[in-house]
Amino acid sequence: MQEIFSMYIENRAQISFIELYVEFEQSETDRNIVREDYNSDSEEEFESNYEFVGLDGDEDQGEENTAPDVTEVANALANEVLFEEPSFMRVLDLEAMHVSEFPEYMTAEILIIADGEFAVGMEFSSRKAVIKAIKDYTIRRSVDYRVYESEPLTFYAKCTQYGSGCDWLIRVSMISRKYCWVIRRYNGSHTCTRATISQDHSKLDSITIAEAIKPLVGADPSLKVKSVIAEVQSKFNYTVSYRKAWLAKQRAVEKIFGGWEASFEALPI
Repeated sequence: MQEIFSMYIENRAQISFIELYVEFEQSETDRNIVREDYNSDSEEEFESNYEFVGLDGDEDQGEENTAPDVTEVANALANEVLFEEPSFMRVLDLEAMHVSEFPEYMTAEILIIADGEFAVGMEFSSRKAVIKAIKDYTIRRSVDYRVYESEPLTFYAKCTQYGSGCDWLIRVSMISRKYCWVIRRYNGSHTCTRATISQDHSKLDSITIAEAIKPLVGADPSLKVKSVIAEVQSKFNYTVSYRKAWLAKQRAVEKIFGGWEASFEALPI
């Protein structure tokens, strides 16, 4: 066994590990030992290896055995085989574990342009981000669009007045090799009249409003619907209906605190 470990230590640069399979068998000699009668020699051997303790708990007086120093034993065992760490451990980059696998796509939300316009080549992280950006653009500019194609990998929309004085359209597609959505076609800014929408906006739905008022609802779940309407006026410059504001608040409450069903299931039985 000692020769095996000596060979491993000499060749550990080429051999990363060794496996040992040991099988125990009882020989005829072992059986003879078991059948042997008790003799005084075994008693003498026992006395030479173990100390007797009297009935009063004190050890028999005699030659005292000095317990080995645990630290010295541990150091001796550790020094028998010198450990040399592999090269990859010496050049380990601990900061690399915090780096994203695809860092180039971490901030692929929307390219910010000075005039707020879209442009061919803009990248988005998801289909949801695409629709949100187009909605925000439409609401901010008091224009509207109609969806012509809405597929898992494509979103295509045109101005509601396309062909009647406005050529605005946008097509955004999912690019698998880039792991993001990219604007493939864009005709530029709207040229239609922006006074077609006055008090409310069809794209300013309860989902969009719920996202906008989540901080307010999180701070005060009892927020009044009138306060929601006032917040929408301040942020979007539109006056939404009481029903739309109420629905938006319910959506915000559910997103922050969970729905009624989830809350009921969480109650202790």
